[in-house]
Amino acid sequence: MTRPAALDKRRWLPWIPIILGLVALYGPTLFDLFTTVWNSDEQGHGPIVLGIAIWLIWRRRVELFDGPAGTPRPVLGFACIVLASAFYFLGRTQDYLFFEAGSLIFMLIGVVLLMRGTTALKSVWFGLFFMLFMVPLLNSIVDLLTQPMKMAVSYMAESILFALGYPIARSGVMLLIGPYQLLVADACAGLHTLFTLEALGLLYLNVVRHASGIRNLVLAVLIVPISFSANVIRVMTLTLITYYLGDEAGQGFLHGFAGMVLFLSALMLIIAADSLVRVGVRGAKS
Repeated sequence: MTRPAALDKRRWLPWIPIILGLVALYGPTLFDLFTTVWNSDEQGHGPIVLGIAIWLIWRRRVELFDGPAGTPRPVLGFACIVLASAFYFLGRTQDYLFFEAGSLIFMLIGVVLLMRGTTALKSVWFGLFFMLFMVPLLNSIVDLLTQPMKMAVSYMAESILFALGYPIARSGVMLLIGPYQLLVADACAGLHTLFTLEALGLLYLNVVRHASGIRNLVLAVLIVPISFSANVIRVMTLTLITYYLGDEAGQGFLHGFAGMVLFLSALMLIIAADSLVRVGVRGAKS
């Protein structure tokens, strides 16, 4: 059995001061993220996304550090670094984690272009793109989009459970079932949850890597309704837990279990949709 090609250690030497500089620059940013927004239910996916992004880039390390020598792009590289520095300064001084954390992506793009060129950038583009899902969203965007999303999820959950014969009613984003009232919160059906499920779907597409472009495109489009459906399933699960086991069960440990149901249902829906698309593509070719 052959061993995978090892990296030439000499190729690492120019990267050591760059890596140390990035750690010094963005270490405080990551500390702030871990101790603030990433410590909440709404954006607790941040560390997971960061870890997956690092893994996605690391699995392409041979192409990045030791692949065919590409032509460095100093103009584009410096432009990205200057833009990243401006975003970082704005975010750090004005306490906007959206700009501060987002600048890391542009900074890494600039470094790769400066050191290795577009060829190396193409090899790690998805890992860098995936980092977008760890960036905290601006509150103005979240407030604008979350309320209609919660209304839609609440309406669908109420309609399905009512059709199944449950004594349920709805007032805005408040669900009333039996003697209980449940407020559909941002963490259950908000923009952050949809953002997380979008990341899950895109990661699935990257891992399976279908050869059919049509199949990838259809799946990418279906990720949005799949994410919405998974949110509805989570709210219905919490509602039924509360109805049968009481309010304490709904707000306690089983609330976290409903979060697991959210991701499992989303993954199962993605796999089911992938299977249906595969059948459709085969039928169209035959």
